Amino acid sequence: MRDKTRTNSATPGDRLIRAGAIVFFAGAVATLVTVAPLFLGTTPFPTYMFGLSMLMGVGFLIAGAGVLRSIAAGRRQARAAAAPSR
Repeated sequence: MRDKTRTNSATPGDRLIRAGAIVFFAGAVATLVTVAPLFLGTTPFPTYMFGLSMLMGVGFLIAGAGVLRSIAAGRRQARAAAAPSR
């Protein structure tokens, strides 16, 4: 079975996981930019920057959905392989 598995094959949830990671890191950068003025003693950023910080949670949810989709695809594939052929 190992010889039939491709090492770089893409599973159904891979794109969601990558997109979630990108959104998460964008939110992390926005969070750092938003919190920096508090430590530097400068003028705080506008309120929309705090909204951009929420991208961390959104990215986490997107990546989680990708993981769940990948798990579901793996289970379907395992069931298909285990099903008796007639």
